Amino acid sequence: MTDLSGKTVLLTGALGTLGRAQAERLARSGTTLLLLDRPGAESGEAFAAQIATIHGVKAIYVGEDLNKLASAEKRVAELSATTGGIDILINNAALIINKPFEEFSLEEYEDQVRVNSSAAFALTRAVASAMKVKGYGKIVNFCSLTLNGRWDGYVPYVASKGAMLGLTKSLARELGPHGIRVNAVSPGAVVSEAEERVFADRLQQYNDWILENQSLKARIQPEHVANLVHFLVSPVSDMISGQNIAIDGGW
Repeated sequence: MTDLSGKTVLLTGALGTLGRAQAERLARSGTTLLLLDRPGAESGEAFAAQIATIHGVKAIYVGEDLNKLASAEKRVAELSATTGGIDILINNAALIINKPFEEFSLEEYEDQVRVNSSAAFALTRAVASAMKVKGYGKIVNFCSLTLNGRWDGYVPYVASKGAMLGLTKSLARELGPHGIRVNAVSPGAVVSEAEERVFADRLQQYNDWILENQSLKARIQPEHVANLVHFLVSPVSDMISGQNIAIDGGW
């Protein structure tokens, strides 16, 4: 019930820590992978080739900038047509910056909203027609633990994730009659490259704060999130839709 052979997956933010873990997990399930990340990433082609070689699946790097949504949406619609329809869409890509509210420019705010939530709307629009024809599809959006309101310095990011939650709920209702399931996951503080970048000057302090606040006194690894995503895109979760599932170590 968790085998996904014959399914085509579009995964955004595929070259980040979470994206790579999801790609590895889904490849083990037999999917064809369309790995979308920013154009010009030299590691993109290499990662796709590595996935294909190790797991014996088809993996294609798709270089698109989600800040240029019209172009990205058009490319994904074309891929959906040429692959016989994208069965699973995972809106994992995210832009995150940490600093006081007053220091954000309007442009920085809009960039985060565009990449973190508007892109999910555009790409869902690109794949929904083919899903409707098949009468089946899975969409997973990434929300965030930061929606609990206990995090400072993330105003644009939290706002964008709030929009993603609303998008998830409304799309689940509208697409459900067509057999399309739409859910969200809200990871907590996952060990990642982004964490090391954002908290480079206080990483140990941040780590201690996370463990103090979590019920489970161990850090969340990318593989934990990948396992949850795999569950949501596999047939075992077919009667789950419109949900936001936290994987946060118990805040």
